[in-house]
Amino acid sequence: MTYDPTGHLLLTPVDPEAPVRVRRLRRLGFGDRPDAVFDAFADRLAQVTGAPYAMVNFIDENRQFFAGLHTPSGRHSGGDLTAAAASGGAVSRFMARDHGYCPHVVVRRKALVLEDVCDYPRFAGNPVVDEIGIRSYLGAPLIDRTGIALGTICVVDTEPRAWGRTGLETIKALAAELVEQIHRREDRSR
Repeated sequence: MTYDPTGHLLLTPVDPEAPVRVRRLRRLGFGDRPDAVFDAFADRLAQVTGAPYAMVNFIDENRQFFAGLHTPSGRHSGGDLTAAAASGGAVSRFMARDHGYCPHVVVRRKALVLEDVCDYPRFAGNPVVDEIGIRSYLGAPLIDRTGIALGTICVVDTEPRAWGRTGLETIKALAAELVEQIHRREDRSR
C-alpha cells in the first residue's frame, strides 16, 4: 500500500496477484506493445460510452500499459501518461501503477464507477486528478479463464459524468466480450 505524504489516504492497494498476472500476460504476449485489435476495442468503448478517453489496460508490479488506447486527438506516445498529458502532448501508453483507478479495479476484481472522483476522498487524492484533470472514471476487470485479473477496460472524462447503472452494465458486458476475444486468440495460437 502507498499513502499520500501526510500518511492518511490509501492511494494504491497491495496487489499480491501481480507476479502471477505478469507471467500470464507474458504467456499471452500482452502488456508491452500496442495492439491494433485492442486499439479498435478502445475506439468502440469511447463510441459506446461517449467518453473522450478509453483504454484496454494491462497492469504489472510497477506500471500500467494501455495496449488499447483511444484519445480525442488520436495521438499516442511512448512516454509517461502524466508527463505527456501535463505538457499537452500526445497521450502515452504507460502510466505508473500508483496513478489512476485501474489498480483498484484489478485488486477488488469488481467494476468501479466514479461519477465525480472529487466526491471520494480515497480517489480524489490520486495524481491523475491534478496532473491530468481526470474527473470521472468507469472501469471493469478483465478476469480470464484461469481466474487472473489481467487488467481492465476503462473510460475516463475530464468532466463529472453520470454513468449510472447503464454505464456499469455496459462496461461489465464489454469486459466480458473482450475476455472472450482474448480466449479465442489464445486458442488459435495453440
